[in-house]
Amino acid sequence: MAVDFTATYKILVLGDSNVGKTCIVHRFCDEKFYDTYISTIGIDFKQKIINLDGMPVKLQIWDTAGQERFRTLTTAYYRGAMGIILMYDVTNMDSFNHLSYWFRNVEENASPDVAKVLIGNKCDASHLRQIERERGEKIADSFSIPFFECSCKHNINIQETFLALARLVRQERERRASKFDEIERQQWDKGHITEAEQVTAGSYRCTC
Repeated sequence: MAVDFTATYKILVLGDSNVGKTCIVHRFCDEKFYDTYISTIGIDFKQKIINLDGMPVKLQIWDTAGQERFRTLTTAYYRGAMGIILMYDVTNMDSFNHLSYWFRNVEENASPDVAKVLIGNKCDASHLRQIERERGEKIADSFSIPFFECSCKHNINIQETFLALARLVRQERERRASKFDEIERQQWDKGHITEAEQVTAGSYRCTC
């Protein structure tokens, strides 16, 4: 049976190759973990309807390729993104060091108001960890965005990450709608003030 939803949020998942972008999308949407690694070619997407604080919302989640040869292609999908997950692998220092590249790409290609969340994946692999949690938190704090460490394998902080991002998207939509309403109200007030001034000055004439 079809489920009605109140809005669709376009979500982009970014990060180096093999940090677990496809895994987190499948874990969230299909509630499955695939242990085999298949590199994403170009871009793929899945959809899931969630209950966001009592309201059904569809998340359209775009899984992007991390390989350099696909990056020109995937930047085209930044436009229109309402939320972005930036992802690194806590067992891979290069993926952490490359976050500056991904944040710069977001700044150059996405909306300035896009909601963002930073996550460090594979937090279950403590024996292979190269990046301490505090370093991820520091990066997130510098951009004033939420931070999670997650594990696709053990389903740690997967739902929490997507729900947190969806709430940020909703807040931004509400802020923009409120700003638009305020501009309309000011224009309406200005129009009526001008009309009232014309009547007072005797310059207003009925054309009926």
